[in-house]
Amino acid sequence: MSEHIFPNIGEAVAMILFGIGFANLLFQKNLIKKIIGFNIMDTAIFLFLAENGYISGRMPPIVVDGIQETTHYINPIPGGLVLTGIVVSVSVSALMLSLTVRLYRRYRTLDLDEISARLRKEGL
Repeated sequence: MSEHIFPNIGEAVAMILFGIGFANLLFQKNLIKKIIGFNIMDTAIFLFLAENGYISGRMPPIVVDGIQETTHYINPIPGGLVLTGIVVSVSVSALMLSLTVRLYRRYRTLDLDEISARLRKEGL
């Protein structure tokens, strides 16, 4: 009975998470909080891909007991995309955090409006 109540709960959670991350990215002035919002958006996309790649009642794509028909297995491509996306996301997050550290060392603040005001004052 419960499997029929919310058939698309994973997709709904992914969209809600994406909205939370996007709102955080738009409305926060602190650079660390913006990076957190970006990571929430990444996680939502990975959840959406993983949720759509899974087919209930099928097995992982490992040949067992001589069954070779593709109708018995799930598609491995969404899982591969999620793993690749996680690696890229960690790299991008590390780059954003390192640039944030550099900005903080120069301007002694993480407030984006304050940094922009100082840049205008410097004429850059």
